[in-house]
Amino acid sequence: MPVTVLLVDDEPLVRAGLRAVLEAQPDIEVVGEAADGAAVIPLVRQLRPDVVAMDVRMPLLDGIEATRAVLRTIDDPPKILVITTFENDEYVYEALRAGADGFLLKRARPAEIVHAVRLVAEGESLLFPASVRQLAAEYGDDGGNRAARAVMERAQLTEREAEVLRLMARGLSNAEIAARLVVGTETVKSHVSAVLAKLGARDRTQAVIAAYESGFVAPG
Repeated sequence: MPVTVLLVDDEPLVRAGLRAVLEAQPDIEVVGEAADGAAVIPLVRQLRPDVVAMDVRMPLLDGIEATRAVLRTIDDPPKILVITTFENDEYVYEALRAGADGFLLKRARPAEIVHAVRLVAEGESLLFPASVRQLAAEYGDDGGNRAARAVMERAQLTEREAEVLRLMARGLSNAEIAARLVVGTETVKSHVSAVLAKLGARDRTQAVIAAYESGFVAPG
């Protein structure tokens, strides 16, 4: 089955460009478009996309609030890929904190756009880990987030789970973590699932954000 994508951007040319790039791939299908975040909820309910590629800045409802709305109201919500003009943007970090699974630059090359959609859909690796680390260093609480620290303390990660979380923060995929720890991929998947459950994280992006903001991993 192809990865289905909903495009949400107030610029028609951006939507047209993304559609052309994505629909050139046999394993990706664009199932709909919207010009503002306010239209996302009904379209997600109607189309059930795997991934929503969503502009972070829109006139009525921006990508941050639209992300919160999707995760708050939709059962089994889609992955959310935030689209942005500027990489080092506080809006992008706030969208990631709100629950977005990754971000994509509007100036990205076609191969990078396709890779981002596939990677977010699979959910087994962190998209642009160095950029997420840079955003956390600039806009995160740098270990000063009491709520994040409390969550990390309550999680009581095992030594192996803590090791897996650190490797997740470095951007390693499940297969790469398995090779590093000399264990099976299924074992790593079990550890990742345990980490997400203990942290109450939707996916590895939110787990890594929590790791940075609690001070468990230094973003610098």
